Amino acid sequence: MGYYMGLIGCVVIVSLLKFTAAGTTHVVGGDLGWTIPASGAQFYVNWAAPKTFMHGDTLSFNFNAQMHDIAQVTKVDYDACTYANPIGAIIRTSPANVPLNSTGEHYYVCTFQGHCAAGQKLAINVVSSGTVAPSPTPTVTTGPSAPPTGSTELPCPPDIPTTPSLPPMKFTGPSAPPTMEPASASSLAVSFGVMGLIMILSVIFV
Repeated sequence: MGYYMGLIGCVVIVSLLKFTAAGTTHVVGGDLGWTIPASGAQFYVNWAAPKTFMHGDTLSFNFNAQMHDIAQVTKVDYDACTYANPIGAIIRTSPANVPLNSTGEHYYVCTFQGHCAAGQKLAINVVSSGTVAPSPTPTVTTGPSAPPTGSTELPCPPDIPTTPSLPPMKFTGPSAPPTMEPASASSLAVSFGVMGLIMILSVIFV
């Protein structure tokens, strides 16, 4: 049983290696294929821009072999639309699968008269399979500072202006009537004595 499991594991590993080595096939121009684009050379620039071409990938060119061909050229020849010194043989059969066996910039043109100048040209950059694009830098938004983690000290509240205290109000009411002190016993005795004397005198003289 262990022998068969090991054999199956080997088959799976070999299949994965073949799949990895095969890479990705990029159909040049998508549905339009390899031809003179109506929008000019910008069409193939836009087609290649969002793609990542890696070592081991393949370019697939679909074209009418009676009207177009493929020549790999240098950047100088690409810019000038010349093909006197192509890199390798000019491909005149379609479809044509061109393996990307080296990293760096690759340039392709059609050698038919006026086709390159009309926009039938392709420039790509081939990268190593181990190349990783840098991650975008996160945006840091600054705000109020937070208190340190684990700190038990709370931030002080802002100073609140205090309202000046008013003096206590005093309420005045009607003054109480003066207290009448009771007359002493001697005063009463004098008063009664005077009154009695007056009465006696009035009787005598009447």
